[in-house]
Amino acid sequence: MFAEAANPLLSPWRFQAHPEIWLLIAFLIGAYTYAVKVIGPQAAVGEPVLTRKNLMAFIGAIGLLWFSTDWPMHDISEEYLYSVHMFQHMVLAYFVPPLVLLAIPQWLFRAVIGEGQAYKFVRFLSKPIIAGLLFNVVVMITHIPGLVNRSAESSPLHYAMHILVVTTALCMWSPICSPAKEFHIGYAGKTIYLFLMSVVPTVPAAWLTFAEDSVYKHYNIPIRVWGLSVETDQQLAGAVMKTGGSIFLWAIVIFIFFKRLAKGFYKDQSYLPEEEAPLTFSEVEKAFSQSKPPQE
Repeated sequence: MFAEAANPLLSPWRFQAHPEIWLLIAFLIGAYTYAVKVIGPQAAVGEPVLTRKNLMAFIGAIGLLWFSTDWPMHDISEEYLYSVHMFQHMVLAYFVPPLVLLAIPQWLFRAVIGEGQAYKFVRFLSKPIIAGLLFNVVVMITHIPGLVNRSAESSPLHYAMHILVVTTALCMWSPICSPAKEFHIGYAGKTIYLFLMSVVPTVPAAWLTFAEDSVYKHYNIPIRVWGLSVETDQQLAGAVMKTGGSIFLWAIVIFIFFKRLAKGFYKDQSYLPEEEAPLTFSEVEKAFSQSKPPQE
């Protein structure tokens, strides 16, 4: 604490500018605005150019992307606390990608991807088995101590890992909420798929939680943010990874179940007869006119 007071450069909360992030955010906003304002009126045939759902999802995606990659989260996660680094990856893998997919209108997806080889490639990567495998392999790789330590000291490698996480996460979320409806799987399949996506991350999470020594040497430094020790930081990172993403995925599973799969369950299982609408006078009169008189 005294060293930080004597030398402000040692403070983990010192402001650090990231113009590359600002340029990325500005580019994404500009590209989206251009697509909606210029391309949309010509490409959106038979569908709205932009819905309120698309706009809200885009604002949420940009806000979370900026929050998780700019100061102070970027600097704390890269230099001081692995638990913040884990939270950053959770935002980039579980929160930003589905919002990005929901923000893209179907006409924009068709205009960018087309119907040729690019479409076939994207559809292949969006198959549940392929997408789930890629995503979980990246989850395991990005927790290798040597790679984590090196990426924390190299900004290009750090950003490359972020791109890899977001890209594979977009593939993972495509069977759930892709702009292309043909990429979606059924509601029962979605619940099983999302549940399975929450299982694999528990392996490195348990490893971090029960590790007795410092796993990532880069974060074993004298300056401790919020007074968290190295071991506590690792355990908190494991808890974030194990519970944060899982709770989010399970919440979606429960929502799908009660919104879609359980819809009409009571009605289908009820032993009470269905209520019938009362007959009108015209219906009674019509029935009498069509009936034959009894023969003597």
